[in-house]
Amino acid sequence: LPTEYELTQNYPNPFNPSTKISWQSPVSSHQTLKVYDVLGNEVATLVNEYKPAGSYEVTFDASSLSSGIYLYKIQSGNFIQTKKMILIK
Repeated sequence: LPTEYELTQNYPNPFNPSTKISWQSPVSSHQTLKVYDVLGNEVATLVNEYKPAGSYEVTFDASSLSSGIYLYKIQSGNFIQTKKMILIK
C-alpha cells in the first residue's frame, strides 16, 4: 500500500484527445478527481466515490473540449493537489 498521497503528472502531456491520470492514497476515503478549464469552470468529474487505500489510474477523454490548458484536482481526505495539462488538437 502507498505510504503517502501523490498525484502524478498526466501522460502523455500535451495530449490529443485522451490522457491518463494516476494518483495514490495511503488511507481509505471519499475521493474526487475533477477537471477544470483555466477560468475555473468544472468540465469533467472523473472520480467521485469512496475508495480504499491504493494506487489508481483513470483515462480522461477530452474529445469534446477545445484546445487549451486544463487543470485537474484530486481531493482525498484532507489532501488536495492540482496539476496542469495541455490539450492540443
